[in-house]
Amino acid sequence: MSSLSNQLLNRAQIEQMVRVSLARHAGAAMPQPAVGPNPLVVNISARHCHLSQESVEILFGKGHQLTPKKDLYMDGQYAAQESVTMIGPRSRVISNLRILGPCRDFDQVELAYTDAISLGFDIPVRNSGDIEGTPGCMLMGPAGFLKMDKGVIRAAPHVHMAPEDAAYYGVENKSFMKLRVGGELGVTFDRIFVRVDPSFKLEVHIDTDEGNACGFGPNVPCELIK
Repeated sequence: MSSLSNQLLNRAQIEQMVRVSLARHAGAAMPQPAVGPNPLVVNISARHCHLSQESVEILFGKGHQLTPKKDLYMDGQYAAQESVTMIGPRSRVISNLRILGPCRDFDQVELAYTDAISLGFDIPVRNSGDIEGTPGCMLMGPAGFLKMDKGVIRAAPHVHMAPEDAAYYGVENKSFMKLRVGGELGVTFDRIFVRVDPSFKLEVHIDTDEGNACGFGPNVPCELIK
């Protein structure tokens, strides 16, 4: 066996191989070729909700804990087994609204624009956690109802990145970048909100409407631009 074949893969190479394998298995976006410290991943974020532990217990029963169903790309984040029914204006509903874990200290529902139209909502584009002055809704679970006075938003397109990625791109936390999406439609998103944290991987989130509008898919090239 050659000395080259005996060499161990470094951590970055192993992580890249795992990301590619997982993306192919899940039918998700393929990681883009690394042009900086880390490969860029762009994912479509379907409608979902974030709940506090108190709200989980109202909906599913005292002491209930969310059960992880599928790990998300970001470490420690997961889609839970549990889902709820969302009741909007004029009693229109969305069934099986997925809960993402772990629990947060506030309740928030994230919808695409077409979701909001079908429910009869007029929702603003907001960054996660910025829920003051937003519409509320009713959530129904197997153990009860939760009345949200606020927290229904259309999530602004955003990018998560570690400090080394921010240094490479020359951006700061809470600044904005552009995302250039190639392919047949060739769309550029001009306001990608930047979130920087040492625990983050380099990942862009767009919603289902935005993904459909730009023809996004596993083989579509993407590029972050300052």
